[in-house]
Amino acid sequence: MTDSTESSQTTKTHSLGWLMHYALRRWSAMVVVFGAMILKTALDLLKPVPMKILLDHVLKQQPASPVITRLIHFLHGDESRQTMVVWCVAATVVIFIIGWGITAVSAMANVNLGQRLAYDVAGDVFQHLQKLSLRFHARKATGDSIRRVLVDSAAVASIAKDAVLPAISSLFTLVGIFLVLLRLNWTLTLVAVVVVPYLIWVLRRYAGPMMQRSFAQQEIEGRIYTSVEQTLSAVPVIHAFTREDFADELFRGQTDQAFASALRLTRIQIQFKFLVTLATAFGTTGILWLGAHEALQGRFSVGTIVMFLSYLASLYAPLETLAYTSSTLQFALGSAKRVREILDQTPEVREIPSATAIQTARGQVQMQGVNFGYDSDRPILKEISLEAKPGEMIAIVGPTGAGKSTLLGLIPRFFDPWSGAVALDGKNLTELKIADLRKQISMVLQEPFLFPLTIAENIAYGKPEATREQIIAAATAASAHEFVVAMPDGYDTVVGERGATLSGGQRQRISIARALLKNAPILLMDEPTSALDAQTEQDLVIAIGRLVQDKTTFVIAHRLSTIRKANQIVVMDQGQIVERGTHDQLTAAGGLYSRLHQAFSSAASEASK
Repeated sequence: MTDSTESSQTTKTHSLGWLMHYALRRWSAMVVVFGAMILKTALDLLKPVPMKILLDHVLKQQPASPVITRLIHFLHGDESRQTMVVWCVAATVVIFIIGWGITAVSAMANVNLGQRLAYDVAGDVFQHLQKLSLRFHARKATGDSIRRVLVDSAAVASIAKDAVLPAISSLFTLVGIFLVLLRLNWTLTLVAVVVVPYLIWVLRRYAGPMMQRSFAQQEIEGRIYTSVEQTLSAVPVIHAFTREDFADELFRGQTDQAFASALRLTRIQIQFKFLVTLATAFGTTGILWLGAHEALQGRFSVGTIVMFLSYLASLYAPLETLAYTSSTLQFALGSAKRVREILDQTPEVREIPSATAIQTARGQVQMQGVNFGYDSDRPILKEISLEAKPGEMIAIVGPTGAGKSTLLGLIPRFFDPWSGAVALDGKNLTELKIADLRKQISMVLQEPFLFPLTIAENIAYGKPEATREQIIAAATAASAHEFVVAMPDGYDTVVGERGATLSGGQRQRISIARALLKNAPILLMDEPTSALDAQTEQDLVIAIGRLVQDKTTFVIAHRLSTIRKANQIVVMDQGQIVERGTHDQLTAAGGLYSRLHQAFSSAASEASK
């Protein structure tokens, strides 16, 4: 056995075992589905009986078996040919009606089981994605993650309802049909099952390649999701640079790849199904030849041959189901592999079992000897040590790429340092419950993210239980109330995707109102006014002044005029703290801060001309 075959078999075993965890959650739905399959198998065993009675005991007038005689006598008492015809027809109709009812119940139960399993898997994948670090999401395309949640999770559910359960049902059917065929004629039965070893060989030969090609196709389709998501997110840029044709060509190229991959998968599935059908065709041909020969010799009745052929179809149907189940299984295992890739990702930021709960922090933040980077061979932060006392404002400045935003990301534990420690009120952040820690922190970013909800819901996003009066008070303090009430639906106005229906200044004021309403003891601001005009900046500075009151504040700023009153200014360059002090102290020192201040003053002077 090759390494790739062993790997494929290991993946299949692990995936099936992992799926049982989800299947057992929905055991009652599985019992209904499985029960319907067993009843259908029982009906399949009964279907040929009325035809045999009609051919042998009515048309050919052969003596009926004692069992049939007793049954007819019990039901009607009259064993005439006319009565037997009526009961044959009635039995056929009854079997049909019951079979239709079982099929309907089975269909509903299958939908119920499939949807529940799909949503169970999707829910776990979605939940796990939220636990993974920002670094993971920065490296993983959003569109591909969306496909894993919505499409691959549903395909995984098909393993249970379209592969495992049908396989179990088919095994029961095979046993039942095989025993019936043995009672009819053991020679014909052996001829019928002679194709089984060949079918097993076909399954082993095609299982691995079908799974690999299924996985490859789904990977390509995941890239298409990513391309569509990125293109629709960048429509303003595409329009501005008239790159619509380029986006179209990129999409067509990816769909061509997906088409070629689908053809490769379909080609191997067709080969597989042809070989399976070929086996059953040869088996049926052998039975026809041998059965006809036996009938001509008078050793078989016509009814027995018809009954045997009918059962033969019921024998080969589950054999084909088992074979095609393998095809379904390989396709679904490609999706299962993509889902497991997410669920097997270990969150970089984990909560220890003994983590301490906190209610309200004082706001003292300490960093001691912190080193961190996104890649193991490229540190971003080097030996960072600083302290912010409760209520202090710490400003972080420096050239682009100095590591300022990364430093801020350590405080809410978006990342954990390689070495050193970050502490809140004297306790290492790794000792605190993550949710409790993040409840102590509000954030105002350069690009505020708003959801396609009402303005009131966006403001209350960090405190959903807030009253309308509290929401209005926060908006008023953030200088947002005036423009909000001027909108058609006021606070019930639904903003566009990412707040696109609002101006940059309006979005930022909503973001500040959101932070004000949360009223956390620690505030992180990453260049909250850098993209705004001077008048809007001036208005926001007033709102920010209200926001930072009595809070431990960390603020990154390129416009140094907004941080003159900071208790401490930390100057970073190439991941290290190179200066620290007040505005006056650093200006007088003539170092990097002084040069940045002079450059800013010159730019502001030029802009005012």
